[in-house]
Amino acid sequence: MPSKNMLPKGKRRHSVRAEYRKLRTENNEARAKEAEQRDAEMFGTPAADKREEMWDTAELMQDALPDPSNPYLRIANTAGTRNEATTPDTPRYEGLKPLETTTPEIHVLEDLEPEDGVRSFIAEAAAANMRLDAYLAKALPDISRARAQMLIDNGQVTINGLPAKSKHKLRGGEEIEIEGEPQPTPLRAEPEDIPLDIVYEDDDLAIINKAAGMTVHAGAGSLEDNRGTLVNALLYHFGQQLSSTGGDLRPGIVHRLDKQTSGLIVVAKNDSAHRELAESFATRDLRKVYIALVHGTVKDNEGTIDLPISRDLIRRTRMTTRRSGGRHAVSHWHVLERIDGPYGKFTLLEVRIETGRTHQIRVHLQAIGHPVVGDTLYGAPHHIGPTSRTTHEPPLTLDRNFLHAAELDLKHPRTGKPLQLRAPLPPELTTLLAQLRAS
Repeated sequence: MPSKNMLPKGKRRHSVRAEYRKLRTENNEARAKEAEQRDAEMFGTPAADKREEMWDTAELMQDALPDPSNPYLRIANTAGTRNEATTPDTPRYEGLKPLETTTPEIHVLEDLEPEDGVRSFIAEAAAANMRLDAYLAKALPDISRARAQMLIDNGQVTINGLPAKSKHKLRGGEEIEIEGEPQPTPLRAEPEDIPLDIVYEDDDLAIINKAAGMTVHAGAGSLEDNRGTLVNALLYHFGQQLSSTGGDLRPGIVHRLDKQTSGLIVVAKNDSAHRELAESFATRDLRKVYIALVHGTVKDNEGTIDLPISRDLIRRTRMTTRRSGGRHAVSHWHVLERIDGPYGKFTLLEVRIETGRTHQIRVHLQAIGHPVVGDTLYGAPHHIGPTSRTTHEPPLTLDRNFLHAAELDLKHPRTGKPLQLRAPLPPELTTLLAQLRAS
């Protein structure tokens, strides 16, 4: 059934826009006139007279006090409002609880000695209405709120002999007991008999050709996770002959390589060498060259990528060049070879970096549309299949990134003698290159 608002047949192509606008204008004018009449009935003053009164009020405001923070703003009184100024004798609002201007001071328990592994103390009166974890973080020196929550969650904290929760509100006067140390035992990396390819070594430093798949150092997790790293291998091979600047979890480590990146990495054997090497990396007084194979054909023979790098807010394991405020990063690339074979087009690059940001080469090459082969985190496919349907070649798989730290030129931290180190491509990368080149 046709709508009542539809035009008759033969006129449905006719535009009703002009009629609609006219009707809308008439309705708006009618509503405005009704509102003006209501105002006149309620206030007994014609709308035109009300407008005159408003202008008169505006003129009176010219005599108001100027606001020192804004010369264009005037206020009616020292309270900064048209209402009367508030004084202690004439509060504007009755029955309101006054705001607390000061917070209670929590005394730090400096000399809290354990008895049989248990520390006990009485919550002071100032702890009233505080959460248990917040109070412990303030009362115990060198303990964070996260650590306090961990102790509570592990059942190591009791209140009046009963298990407690982090969100428990104290009243003051409770007996609190903490079993165990407030601070966790620092983690230390342990030596492991892992083979290393040592390409240079003296009393001050060593240069290792790291294999892909080996993490440089572990994080601050459990000891079970701190296995199989380069640090574990270094401790076995060099013992205590490593710098302590990096702490117990990173002895000797001056810089890093990604887990799935192979190649040359510098290790400091003493703190003096560590400081000099770190300064060389910070001031870019050295040369680092990588070999990378990327998807697609890079048209220009060489170029520079100057894009800041920051953490990806969506996928926290990734870095990105698409956010503002990232850290300055510069990479220079030079084409070594262009490959056009049965598995598609690829480009072999030599990449020199001026800065050492996390995932720098990988994220820079992905930003220009040429992800590193095998780098699935930044868009590379898991498998490389033949481009022709008539080709019966099996798909290729690389269980690492085709990225290798091939050259490292630096000055010796003690003698200043130039050191030039080279590391050839590992077998898995040369094999893949041969397969891609096959006609």
